[in-house]
This record gives sequence, structure tokens and C-alpha cells, in this order.
Amino acid sequence: MFLLLGIALVLAVVIKAFFMQAFYIPSGSMNDTLVLNDRILVQKVSYWGGEPQRGDIVVFSDPGGWLSSGEVTTADNPMTQALELFGLYPTGGHLVKRVIGVGGDRVRCCDDQGRVSVNGVPLNEKSYLAEGEKPSLIDFDVEVQEGYIWVQGDNRSNSADSRVHLGDPGGGQIPVDDVVGKVFMVVWPWDHSKMLERPATFDSVAAAGQ
Repeated sequence: MFLLLGIALVLAVVIKAFFMQAFYIPSGSMNDTLVLNDRILVQKVSYWGGEPQRGDIVVFSDPGGWLSSGEVTTADNPMTQALELFGLYPTGGHLVKRVIGVGGDRVRCCDDQGRVSVNGVPLNEKSYLAEGEKPSLIDFDVEVQEGYIWVQGDNRSNSADSRVHLGDPGGGQIPVDDVVGKVFMVVWPWDHSKMLERPATFDSVAAAGQ
């Protein structure tokens, strides 16, 4: 019995490290795609041999200064420490945003119709932006470095994302190495559970220079 329990615990740790991890949504920055206190599953397999793609929703570690100390979750008792070990109680400073640009991309806003464009292709973001939200109230024009991504929340007027951190040392760009994985499912609450897919608007965006 103890051997089986030990094997189960080891498998749980391995799954957390290499395959899948649970997180929860701590703010409204991704409304209405993800809402406050949603429980989400993040899979890591997609990025074993590749990098995040435009349109993916990703969880990533704070690159530095994006979160205040009060926003960093810690496991401060034996129960939460045990849950954290098995990936059921996420700790540390993590954020969740949508990937808009990847390495080599030029991401701009706004064009004469108020849209975000990637490599000159305007995005139709109506399928995922929060109701009534504009693509951006902040103008920007950036070239994403190789090995980095440009991220924005779906609730643009309430998201401290890459746009807000343009003046930081990293220019608002997130190192791919800081990405934990791709959000693929909301599992709780039941009435908001769903699978998440990459929006079709990103299919028309070609790599820079093509």
C-alpha cells in the first residue's frame, strides 16, 4: 500500500513538472475569456519542442516588477505546501495573458481603425476581447526579440501587460523561458468550464519578412 502511495506521489510530481499544472485566475485582466477565481489547467507538452504561438493564452513567471509582493502567493501551512508539491496550489508570482506577438514580429497599435496589427496584418479581436473593450488605449510600435513574446490581457483597459511595461528594462517583453505552459481548459466553476482554442484571426499573420 505504501509503495503504491509513493508511486502515486512521484507520478503527481512528475506530471506537475513536465505535463500539466493547475492554476487559478487572481484578477479580471483576462475577462471575459477567464474570470476571477476560474480554475484552469496548463499543459506543457506543446512547448517541449517549440515555443508559444500567437493567440495562445499562457501562464508565465513574473519577469520582474509586474507583481507587487502582496500579489505573490505562498504556501504557508502544511496543507497548502502539500498541494503545491503536486501542482494543486500554485505559488510564486505568475501571470496569465494572451500572446499577441512572438520573436521577430512587429506589433503595432493603433491603425486608423483602432486595431492592433502584427507584421502589418490587422487583428480581428472581437471573439475574445471583453465586451465593450477597445484593442488598446495605449499606442505602441515594437519589434519582439527572438526568444521573447509580447502579451496582452483580453480586458485591455484593466490589464497591466506588455504595453504598460514598455518602459521596463525588458521593454514589456517576456522571455520564452519564463513561460510555464499553455492554458487549454477551464475546469471550475462548472458553469464556466470550457476548452480554449487559438483564435482564427492569428491564422492570417505571416512570420516577419514573409
